[in-house]
Amino acid sequence: MEDILYAPWREEYVTTKDIEGCVFCHISSHEKDDEELHVLHRDEFCFIVMNRYPYTPGHFMIIPHMHTDTLEDLPEETWLHMSSLSQKCVRLLKEGFGAQGVNIGMNLGRAGGAGIAEHVHMHLVPRWERDTNFITAIGQNRVYSSDFDKIYKKIKNLIPNYI
Repeated sequence: MEDILYAPWREEYVTTKDIEGCVFCHISSHEKDDEELHVLHRDEFCFIVMNRYPYTPGHFMIIPHMHTDTLEDLPEETWLHMSSLSQKCVRLLKEGFGAQGVNIGMNLGRAGGAGIAEHVHMHLVPRWERDTNFITAIGQNRVYSSDFDKIYKKIKNLIPNYI
């Protein structure tokens, strides 16, 4: 028997054109495409973008404009700014988005689990009690229960109140 997971809403992800080079540098340098690229915020040091393959609804990343795969080479000013943004974003996810908890993490290097190892980035993953179930833990599939674009717009509208 063949297992098929039907997910027509994911068509956009598999049919959009591939980005050559570093995807994060592409997003950093294409401010005019922020809505299409799901950028939530940008400033002189970093940008915040929705994760296109989220663990839970509302999963986004804080990414420095500087292209580096080495956290220890990131200028201290940029790292401190990312840390400040992460505090504000945790408050946004808890107060504005209703998350009961938040995972914050960085996977550094391919051996560290980074999907995009060439450019450091910080994940913020909103969590709710009992949000891990059979299909995630045993079936190794994720069910995204909310519309991605609606969540993007909701968080984008919350940004000015928190950052």
